Amino acid sequence: MKKLYPVLAFVLLALPSLAQTKLNAAGATFPYPIYSKWFNEFHQMHPQIEINYQSIGSGGGIAQLKAGTVDFGASDMPLDDTKVKQMPMPFLQLPTVLGSVVPAYNVPGVTEEVKFTPQILAGIYLGEITSWNDKAIAAANPGVKLPGTAIVVVHRSDGSGTTFVFTDYLSKISPEWKSRVGSNTSVSWPVGLGAKGNEGVAGMIRQMEGGLGYVELIYALQNKIPFGSVKNAAGNFIRASLESTTAAAASAKMTGTDFRVSITNAPGKDAYPISTFTYLLIPTQWKDSSKQKAVVDFLNWMLDQGQSMTTPLDYAALPESLRQKEHQVISQIH
Repeated sequence: MKKLYPVLAFVLLALPSLAQTKLNAAGATFPYPIYSKWFNEFHQMHPQIEINYQSIGSGGGIAQLKAGTVDFGASDMPLDDTKVKQMPMPFLQLPTVLGSVVPAYNVPGVTEEVKFTPQILAGIYLGEITSWNDKAIAAANPGVKLPGTAIVVVHRSDGSGTTFVFTDYLSKISPEWKSRVGSNTSVSWPVGLGAKGNEGVAGMIRQMEGGLGYVELIYALQNKIPFGSVKNAAGNFIRASLESTTAAAASAKMTGTDFRVSITNAPGKDAYPISTFTYLLIPTQWKDSSKQKAVVDFLNWMLDQGQSMTTPLDYAALPESLRQKEHQVISQIH
C-alpha cells in the first residue's frame, strides 16, 4: 500500500495541470489595460483557463497569428480583403471596445488645455510646424501664452494599430499627408522620434520638454500627461471622453457581419475625431476542443459582463445592437 502513495500523489498533482487550458494571444497595446483586466477576471472565474496576452502592437499580433505562434491576435486596424487573403486560416474580426487616440504633450509653463486643429496636427507631423508658438497654434489658442520651445515629435517605432488610427485620421483631413505618407500600422515618418508601444510614447513625452505624441486615452490619464482637444468635422473642439467616443461610433455603418469600419473624423457635433473600434482576430477553426470552448466562453462573457468593466478604464462599451450581431457570428467558431 505504501508503494501506491507516491503514485497516487503524482496523479493527484497532475490532475489540475491536465485540466488547464492555456491560450496565447498577442497584439495591440491600445486595448491592453482592458484586455489585462478581462483576462484576469475571466481566469478568477474559471481557474482552469489562462489567457496569456503579449502587448506587442497590432503589427506584431497580426504577424504572430499569421505565423501560427499564437491562438488569436488583436489589432486596432481591421484587416482589408488583401490582408485577409494572406492569412493561412479563416478568422473573425470582432470589435471589443471603443477608444480614443489623443495628442498628448509636455509644454512647461502652459497650464491651459492646448487646442489642435486638423491642420495643426498634420503640419506638426509633416515637419512644417516646428515650435509651440507657431502662428497656427497661437490662432487656435487665443489668450494662451505659448513658448518658443521646439516641438519634439514622438511616434510609434513598432507596427501599431494606434498609428493606423492616427494616420487614417491624418489621411482624411490632409491631402498632403495622404499623398506623401498615407495610413498603415507602420509608415515612413517625415519627422520625429520613435518609441515602442503606447507606454513607450507616453514615457518619451514625459521625458522630452516640448514633446508631442499620440497615445490611447488611458495612457495619457494614467501617466498624468496633458492632452488637447481636437477640432472635429462639425467645427467644434472636442476633448476625448467616453461620451465623445460613443458619439463618433454613432456614424458607424457596418454591412451584415462585416464589422470593419473607420470612425475617424466622424460627423456629429459631439464626436471626438480620432476614435476607433479595436478588434480581436479569432480563428474560426480549432483543432483543440478545449481551447475552442474556452475562447467561445470568453467572447460571450466579454460581450456581456465584460462590457461593464470598460468605463473605469476610459474605454467606451460597444453598442447593444453590435454586441448582439457578434454573439451570432461567434457561433461560427468550431
